[in-house]
Amino acid sequence: MDGGVKGINGYVRFILKDIHGNKKISPWKPAISKHDYCVFHVFEGLKNQHTYQLIIEGKKDTEGMINTDTGYFKTSPKPNERAPLLLTTSSCQYFWSFDDSINGFKIYNEMSKLHPDLFVQTGDFVYYDKPGPMADQAEKARHKWHAMNAWPYIRRFFRHTPIYLLKDDHDLLADDVHSTSKPFGKLTYSEGLEIWKENVPLLDKPYRTITWGKDIQFWLMEGREFRSDNNSADDGTKTIWGEEQKNWLIQSVQNSKATFKIIISPTPIIGPDRASKADNHANNAFQKEGDWVRTFLHKENMIVINGDRHWQYVSQDIPSGVMEFGSGPVSDFHAQGWPPEEIRPEHKFLRVAGGFLSLSMEYKAKEPYLTFIHYDVNGKAVHSEIIKKTK
Repeated sequence: MDGGVKGINGYVRFILKDIHGNKKISPWKPAISKHDYCVFHVFEGLKNQHTYQLIIEGKKDTEGMINTDTGYFKTSPKPNERAPLLLTTSSCQYFWSFDDSINGFKIYNEMSKLHPDLFVQTGDFVYYDKPGPMADQAEKARHKWHAMNAWPYIRRFFRHTPIYLLKDDHDLLADDVHSTSKPFGKLTYSEGLEIWKENVPLLDKPYRTITWGKDIQFWLMEGREFRSDNNSADDGTKTIWGEEQKNWLIQSVQNSKATFKIIISPTPIIGPDRASKADNHANNAFQKEGDWVRTFLHKENMIVINGDRHWQYVSQDIPSGVMEFGSGPVSDFHAQGWPPEEIRPEHKFLRVAGGFLSLSMEYKAKEPYLTFIHYDVNGKAVHSEIIKKTK
């Protein structure tokens, strides 16, 4: 299959080396077909705001020749420190929507030039239910990850950028999937979830929070594992996030002392969205939970970053004032779904084209402020919004 990368049995270990030459070394771990030859390891006790070189060693057998690959990353600052941040984010990434036939997607090269501290991919990293091939069984689903991660621009970017991946419907099973969805061909929901975990090795819950120093905290939401069927009645129990995740969100947000609180959702919360859609908090299908979410975000003075929409936008909810930033798709070829001339009252910015979004936090007279910038696929800034600390 086009873009295919064949796996082999072997052994892998990981080595972290700090600037003083101190090393942390994992044991040799088996790479086997049962887990699609994916290997991961958890390192603990890393120093804050510290750059580590990552060395990956691999061999076919216990006594075989060792091959190596390298990268590096920087850890987060201490929770009580003032520290600037640059984060980038993107969404909606179909293999055949590439805009560089050799390297893949141009945005990864452009994001590399910015040297972000973090990258968050908000879902639809691959599309099981789009041709090339249709991933209607596990082998083809795994192939989609092989092919995507083989693009040179993605590989280079991931060598030096810490990444967080969220999932949505297309990289879990198929359009509008929920936990009781029927199989896509022979590919079941449970298989899709296991393949996701092979490629995104989370140890605990699929939702989590990230702090970066004392002034900014992120909440990364899970939008597929706990949701109701889109077609069920909006009776007050219908949900995208589920009670457990909502309770976690309430408690962790209320415990936060961060100046800026950012919620990152695979799907829109503010919109506006197409009237035909029924799978997110901006749609009438989830009106009751959507109203609760927007009220909560307004009360806690939170900002939304989202994926899933195939256009770039900034919007502000009229009743609540909550702002939402949609990164848009990774390429112009994948942009569609909204009339470019249809600017609604909620829109502060609308562009039906590909690109990515950056969020920076900087300090002026010791006061933090945020700058959101939308970029096109060639790295040109097309819109910016500055948000200052509220008194």
